[in-house]
Amino acid sequence: MKRPEPAPSTVLRIKVIPRSSCNQLAGIENGMVKIKLTAPPVDGKANKALCSFLADLFGKPQKAVTILNGKKGRLKTIQITELNAEKADQIIKEHISEDF
Repeated sequence: MKRPEPAPSTVLRIKVIPRSSCNQLAGIENGMVKIKLTAPPVDGKANKALCSFLADLFGKPQKAVTILNGKKGRLKTIQITELNAEKADQIIKEHISEDF
């Protein structure tokens, strides 16, 4: 019996800027996606806000977004399941060009 193929996933490097005036993509810097969040970096609030923001951005449930690395810092490695890298790049580029 064949095993089902695993769902595609994408890993993103993110730089979070907490306590910003609004939640938005702020561009690309050194190969990392910059994201501004209104949430403070206290008690995991910025991490929760980041996961929610990314889930909404990519049209995925929040459980599809996982912080692999960087839970205590501004630089994070995020995995998004059921999303391929090409689609992620396309969505990021569309939203960055809309904001700027």
